Amino acid sequence: MTEPATGVIDAAVLDSPDSQERSEPAWGAVVSLALGVFGLVTAEFLPASLLTRLAQDLGVSEGAAGQAVTATAVVGAIAAPTMAIVTKRLDRRLVMWMLTVLLIVSNLLAAFASSLTMLLLARVVLGVALGGFWSMSAAMALRLVPMRLMPRAMSIILTGVSVATVTAAPVGAYVGDVWGWRTAFMIAAVVGALALLVQLATIPRLPPAGVASVRTLLEVLKRPMIRAALLVVLLVASGHFAGFTYVRPYLEVVPVLPIETISLVLLGYGIGGFFGNFAGGFMAERNLKAAVALAPLLIAVSALVLLTLGASPVTAAIAVAAWGFAFGAVPVGLQTWLVRAAPDEAESAGGLMVATFQVAIALGAVFGGLLVDHAGVASAFVYCGIATLLAALVAVLMGPKRAG
Repeated sequence: MTEPATGVIDAAVLDSPDSQERSEPAWGAVVSLALGVFGLVTAEFLPASLLTRLAQDLGVSEGAAGQAVTATAVVGAIAAPTMAIVTKRLDRRLVMWMLTVLLIVSNLLAAFASSLTMLLLARVVLGVALGGFWSMSAAMALRLVPMRLMPRAMSIILTGVSVATVTAAPVGAYVGDVWGWRTAFMIAAVVGALALLVQLATIPRLPPAGVASVRTLLEVLKRPMIRAALLVVLLVASGHFAGFTYVRPYLEVVPVLPIETISLVLLGYGIGGFFGNFAGGFMAERNLKAAVALAPLLIAVSALVLLTLGASPVTAAIAVAAWGFAFGAVPVGLQTWLVRAAPDEAESAGGLMVATFQVAIALGAVFGGLLVDHAGVASAFVYCGIATLLAALVAVLMGPKRAG
């Protein structure tokens, strides 16, 4: 396999019948993917907002019930790089429909769970759907719109993440209190069913473009631009989760905010992420290197501001909102970078990115916890600042050289 030049698509890819079919963007299909990711991320976040009542009903500890989140993450990390291999001969729209059906099945299993085992099974099914979707979303977007519109398409798809991040936890908690936690999962199943209906109506035929294998994953990993992008993913995600995991205790101790104010600050983080997603897409269309570099740089600046000026409640709130804005912009640029670095093996590149992201989340959470336990909350923010600053430097020195 020959390695394409940085940011340039192979002629074979451009000349393929599928690429010519998509010379006009299929925005309806792109929106259907956004609905799918909204359903997936909503389902992923639900246990956190329902944990107490869920644990009581199933007769287990909150710690045991919390493993529902762990199960989803672990299975997602495994499913992401292997999904393209397992489904290598299937039409990609059929694969997406199957993943959305798994989302619905997962929520129904959770809604009718009578034991922790059944709940964990539901979350394993969700992990397959989640990992599979994230590994294939950028590759599908590449086939639904022309390359120049790729950042815009990813921005639309990732809007589902932003909306779910802002709404899933508070709506889930409210529904759980009023109608019970099972109702929350039933509503999530309905959301998945609506997404499936839109996908059935809008996603065009997308025959597999190549045959993925373990060898393909290894060959994609050999490309310098892919390795650089994955290094940025590792640094940004580990730094973000090492620091932001402990932002609530920081806000309680340093600016000494009451819980009501902390909730508003975290809402500001979510809203910032929503707008950051669109800003990331807008910038990636015009200057991909700047988009990839500026987002982690802004996270580093936000962490520095919290460390030096965080005693001011207003400054702390602005810094957290800026952090959300920056992290919301991260995935659009990185997904676009990976697809442009491996347009011929976009699914394998997407799988590697998701797996790296999941590993980085685990590493960041563990390392951040060790720092907090032994050196205080501020030390986690120090690591976050250093890691994201390094990510920005890697993006500047090794990032995409041209817009595509």
